[in-house]
Amino acid sequence: VSPLFSFSFSLWSSMAEPEQTEIGATEDFGAEPDFEDPPGFVDSIPDEELLGDVLQRRPEEVSGLKSVIVVSNIPKVGPDRIERLRGVINKVMTRFGTIKGQAHFPVDANQQTKGFMFLEYESPAQAAAAVKSANGYQLDKQHVFRVHLFPDFEKYGSLQPNWEAPVPAPYTDEENLRAWLKNADCHDQYAILYHQGEKCAVMQNTPQEAQLVKEREYWTESIVRWTPQGSYLVSLHKQGVLFWGGDDFERKKRFSHPNVMFVDFSPCERYLVTFNGAPDTDGDQQAIMMWDIRTGAKKRSFNAGNSKQWPMFKWSPDGTYFARMSDNLLSVYETPSFGLLDRKSVEIKGIKDFVWSPTDNVVAYWIPESLETPARVGLMEIPSRTEIRTKNLFNVNDCKMSWHKQGDYLAVKVERFVNTRKKGTYSSFEMFRMREKQIPVDNVEIKEAVHHFAWEPHGNKFGVIHGETPRISVSFYEMVPGKVKLIKTLEKKQASHLYWSPQGQCVVLAGLKHFNGVFEFYDTSDMTQMNTTEHLMATDLEWDPTGRYLVTQVSYWAQKVDTGYIVWSLQGRLLQRHALEQFCQLLWRPRPKCLLSDDDLKRVKKDLKKYTRTFEMKDRMRQTTASKELVERRRRMMSDYQRYRQSVEDQHKATKSTRLALRGGSEPQVKEFDEETVEYFLGETSQVVE
Repeated sequence: VSPLFSFSFSLWSSMAEPEQTEIGATEDFGAEPDFEDPPGFVDSIPDEELLGDVLQRRPEEVSGLKSVIVVSNIPKVGPDRIERLRGVINKVMTRFGTIKGQAHFPVDANQQTKGFMFLEYESPAQAAAAVKSANGYQLDKQHVFRVHLFPDFEKYGSLQPNWEAPVPAPYTDEENLRAWLKNADCHDQYAILYHQGEKCAVMQNTPQEAQLVKEREYWTESIVRWTPQGSYLVSLHKQGVLFWGGDDFERKKRFSHPNVMFVDFSPCERYLVTFNGAPDTDGDQQAIMMWDIRTGAKKRSFNAGNSKQWPMFKWSPDGTYFARMSDNLLSVYETPSFGLLDRKSVEIKGIKDFVWSPTDNVVAYWIPESLETPARVGLMEIPSRTEIRTKNLFNVNDCKMSWHKQGDYLAVKVERFVNTRKKGTYSSFEMFRMREKQIPVDNVEIKEAVHHFAWEPHGNKFGVIHGETPRISVSFYEMVPGKVKLIKTLEKKQASHLYWSPQGQCVVLAGLKHFNGVFEFYDTSDMTQMNTTEHLMATDLEWDPTGRYLVTQVSYWAQKVDTGYIVWSLQGRLLQRHALEQFCQLLWRPRPKCLLSDDDLKRVKKDLKKYTRTFEMKDRMRQTTASKELVERRRRMMSDYQRYRQSVEDQHKATKSTRLALRGGSEPQVKEFDEETVEYFLGETSQVVE
């Protein structure tokens, strides 16, 4: 009999002894049965099957050596400098955990260190983090750390001599993750989250109506995101992150990170960043994880640090570098090694914020004023770390940096104090011309509070919302050679945000939230107002990737009533209205970068008039087809209803005798319908008769 089984049964027997009676005697149950196994009995049930839950809680022996690391290639010093060396190394290695006791330095006959040392952390997890992060750390030009776990020496010393190479896995043809781009009419897709997040659906947008592509209940436990090039739909769960793709949105990838709350992606769609929201005080070295999306491998992990914003790491435009800001330091890491660039951070005393250029490996950063030192905006080229331009600023309260989408310009909104007593502020802009020699800077003074700023994506214009309620103004400027030209100022507008079309030229002045959802559509080529619309209590606005449609939405996360979204055309014409219960989120599916060259695009624009008639003819045919399909669908619905009504009437007649018997031979007269007249005001026409 299995010893674990015998122990469990004995414990059960001791618990099942009969209770004593009031006079202390026990009842007589006769002879105790014999539970012994017969001679030669072989138990066919393993302990794992019988007591699996008990065995899972069985304590395991843990070697204390797993918390010990070996740091080699350290300086060789004499006994008079050991304590100083110990302090320098402890300062580096305590970043990854708490060190138990003191570091041990083996010495030779002359009491000089041998160039390596031993450290013990409080847990194996801290030791593993130290090995991963400190290996390759450059102490100086001659000493680069090599860090290993102590048990690794035994593992590598016992390798089998007859090693066999692993057999490569057979090739499997992956599904085309961009098949949706082959839609003949170039219809885009978007994801919606509604019923307070319990339902998620992917829709295909058409001018007439949205078509359902895929819908699931409980597709996500918090939010959904598209990857930067639209290949995957990403859902967040308590256990981690799931990637969905293909025509039927099947599960493609899984990344395990318990209690994940935020995700971010590299622009090249190669890497994933996950964050569980753990504060830096927890000391969680696995709070932030970085993954290779293609292979699913975890590349590196970080603690949360003292940053209060997400994303904590910002990516270069090509995904080659990513950077993080800390006290007086800018740490730039490189891929695919995920190691610190040149093994050291850039020291920038007082750095407040930084932003990557969207097209070049250039970082813009700013430093606030300190005592007699003015504020400063700097441009640094990576990986050379060369400062290509700086600009000193005075009487500065705050700065916000905004890059042009093509990287041609950098706008720095400077909030300055009115006087040296630092009472009252006004705003101005420093405009850096990145493509010109020595990067000249233009100054644009607004002299009022600035509420929103936005660059034209493909062009050289920008818009600014400024002023105080109710005298809100919107000004449009153009970057021309040698100066910044004011195009026009629109006064007394109910606008809180500017939304440029992804293709430029057209812009929407949006009055969100307390402005009650007023939207004005403008063509900035001649500053013509195309339309004025309203979506009451609108909380968000988003253009589709092509700039043909935009969506205004009322999210349940901000407003609890009248939730849903409206689809508008480029000119502000209402196309679709969708009222959804507890609607939360709508995200357009991004498109990858166009494969056409600049010359090809210019040629298409030049010959666009040739294709205009063809496009107009297709639009008319599509509308006619849509009308026919709508009529046919309504006809089918009416036919289905009539068949259902006839079946109910037949059933009603067939059961008449039974009803009469139950009601004593009489049946009450029931009025089949109630007539109600509803009047709508369609319009009013006045004509003067002379």
